[in-house]
Amino acid sequence: MSISRAAGRIAATEKNRLPRVILVHDAWFDGSSWNEAMSRLQAHGLDVLAVSNPLQSLAGDVAVVRRVLDALSGPVILVGHGWGGTVITQAASTGNVAALVYVAGLAPDRGESVRSLRACDPELAQRPRTRADEAGYIHFERTGFSYYLAHDLPLIQANVLAAVDAPIHRDALEEVIDQPAWRELPAWYVVTTQDRIVLPASQHRMATRMHAEVREIGASHVPFLSRPREFTEVILEAVARAC
Repeated sequence: MSISRAAGRIAATEKNRLPRVILVHDAWFDGSSWNEAMSRLQAHGLDVLAVSNPLQSLAGDVAVVRRVLDALSGPVILVGHGWGGTVITQAASTGNVAALVYVAGLAPDRGESVRSLRACDPELAQRPRTRADEAGYIHFERTGFSYYLAHDLPLIQANVLAAVDAPIHRDALEEVIDQPAWRELPAWYVVTTQDRIVLPASQHRMATRMHAEVREIGASHVPFLSRPREFTEVILEAVARAC
């Protein structure tokens, strides 16, 4: 569906019947990473929320998303970036979710964790240097942030993202999915073809397994910042299909 057709369908739908869009960020990011995408989606009349993941555990992040879902009526499009893909995979098994959108997202199946998913995929297992602090939180080395996560952004913008320093607890990566929502719900997968952290081949394998509709964007791990127009098109398409 073209962006003009998607936008037209959205514009023709009563505002109170439009799906809401909930954005779930990756590890090492926070909700502010979605600012550009939110403003673009709001310009199309959509109600958009960005959750803030505590990143202490999968169960904790899922609980945050489900609290948002429980407070809303009507259909919801859940969007998960990186680690956020794991969160929406589990969180969307209850509630009024109409569709899932993975953005270079990790998508474990039933009985899998992020750790086991990586173990089964040599390319996912390869990752840059991180460090765990005494409390067990995994920090991304700032010196590699731009290269691995945001190499198509101006360095000053990438450095601002790196300064957020939102580490994920290592135990979260061991928690197992028991209700993979992508087995029941329609899914889109945004493959970021220049990604250096979740490599494109791994993204395609996950998308194929879930029978997702694949949309490629020539971008790093942050297409909503480096290619916001193309990213917005995918979300509008998912919303329009749910109208």
